[in-house]
Amino acid sequence: MPHPKNILANSYDFTALIKSHKPLGEYVSLNAVGNKSIDFADSKAVLQLNKALLKHHYQLVDWEIPENYLCPPIPGRADYIHHIYDLLAEDNIKMNVKGLDIGVGANCIYPILGAKIYNWKMFGADIDENAIAAATANVKMTPGLKKLIEIRQQDNNANIFGGIIKEGEYFNFSMCNPPFHPSEEAAKRGTFRKLKNLGQSNLLTRNFGGQANELWCNGGEALFIKRMIKESVNFKTQVGWFTSLVSKKENLAKIYKQLDRLKVTHKTIEMEQGNKRSRFIAWKFEN
Repeated sequence: MPHPKNILANSYDFTALIKSHKPLGEYVSLNAVGNKSIDFADSKAVLQLNKALLKHHYQLVDWEIPENYLCPPIPGRADYIHHIYDLLAEDNIKMNVKGLDIGVGANCIYPILGAKIYNWKMFGADIDENAIAAATANVKMTPGLKKLIEIRQQDNNANIFGGIIKEGEYFNFSMCNPPFHPSEEAAKRGTFRKLKNLGQSNLLTRNFGGQANELWCNGGEALFIKRMIKESVNFKTQVGWFTSLVSKKENLAKIYKQLDRLKVTHKTIEMEQGNKRSRFIAWKFEN
């Protein structure tokens, strides 16, 4: 089940969404059972739906992403934010929260949701200059976001936290949606499977877009998260909870092994949106 606090957990009110963002209307039609919907294999339709959701539910003025950059499913991203709130609440941390999004991307979605839902001070980091520029532009579009969101450039692809977390800084949590695939070929196969499930296997474009660094890295998400865990040791006094999405359940065993070797506290939070199941791993170093 989606998180109970997620206002996007129920079916979309397309009439209200179109009222908030008129361009969505061009892509809405009746589906096979007579309900209003969009073609989720159409990247333009997904983009307009996201704009409508962000305007209607989170009072954004506007939101843009460059062509071929990752266009995230907003409900699932909101679930991650709500579950992090619960994680912090268990430690009685509810006020003056600071969070760090590793790989913020052009969409800047996690900082935006963290700021708009819980008024958190959010920081986003990325190595892609175009993504940094687009994320910064998205922050500037809505008054009030600039004081809650700061975007930082990672200059060294060997680092994850290094060069981003400054001396003396403390974050209550970090979060990450790591590159999923181990190679470009694997990413293309994954795209084909997704489109086939949507009945659009003849299409060549990704319905959610994505640049190379957003979609794949050597070793895929398992190796990326293991690198993150290894580097987190150097920042154990500067981050409360380190967290990362884990798309492939079979990768958990490798991740647990790495965490157990370091003797750190860790837990896995399961998430569900419709037919999609996901999870994130959270770990922290006890004082």
